[in-house]
Amino acid sequence: SKSPSPRPNMPVRYFIMKSSNLQNIDISQQKGIWSTTPSNERKLNRAFWESSMVYLIFSVQGSGRFQGFARMASEAGCEKSQDWGSAAFGGVFKVEWIQKESIPFQLAQHLLNPWNDNKKVQ
Repeated sequence: SKSPSPRPNMPVRYFIMKSSNLQNIDISQQKGIWSTTPSNERKLNRAFWESSMVYLIFSVQGSGRFQGFARMASEAGCEKSQDWGSAAFGGVFKVEWIQKESIPFQLAQHLLNPWNDNKKVQ
């Protein structure tokens, strides 16, 4: 389902999505979908309905880089994808990739997360 009409008075939310491998990022960029664990899925769905926009910033664990970012374009549904091959994931949801470029963490070291003891965003 699509996000309700634009809600300019609602916050924009950002999430760092850590992937265990680059293949999942490639699948997402090719098919415009993503899937995550059920606990993350609940947080993302809530943000999708309570925010004006939800941005997902992707990084492969241990890569030292961001692989790009996308906008969440639908809530997660019940349909699962065989692409990820893991029963631990919930349903798929649509994402619209905005940037597909690999960016080293060093270029974002000035970004600090106030909700995580002002640690670097990576």
